[in-house]
Amino acid sequence: QVRLVESGGGLVQAGESLRLSCAASGSIFSINAMGWYRQTPGKQRELVAAVTSGGSTSYADSVKGRFIISRDTAKNTVYLQGNSLKPEDTAVYYCNVVARTKWGSPILTYWGQGTQVAVSS
Repeated sequence: QVRLVESGGGLVQAGESLRLSCAASGSIFSINAMGWYRQTPGKQRELVAAVTSGGSTSYADSVKGRFIISRDTAKNTVYLQGNSLKPEDTAVYYCNVVARTKWGSPILTYWGQGTQVAVSS
């Protein structure tokens, strides 16, 4: 089983920065990708940013140039640095990890419990 623990959410003012962290632990054989999604009430969960095992990154258009995703492979931890935050960035942010728990096992997706980010205008 893979466990994800998120931290770093909170309330900030528009224009400020925030850093989210997500540490993966448990029975991990390999991680294919790590990322962050966000969701607001009544809307579908959307991809914010992701990083693959090879280091390739992808971002939602709405956060390009403002958010940076990074990963500490040794610690199985992924970070999301959000800069120049806007009120529309307000959401619950979920950590996402795609991983195998042992050799030959299926590649599965795991989710964190979510952390609230609120940006006031």
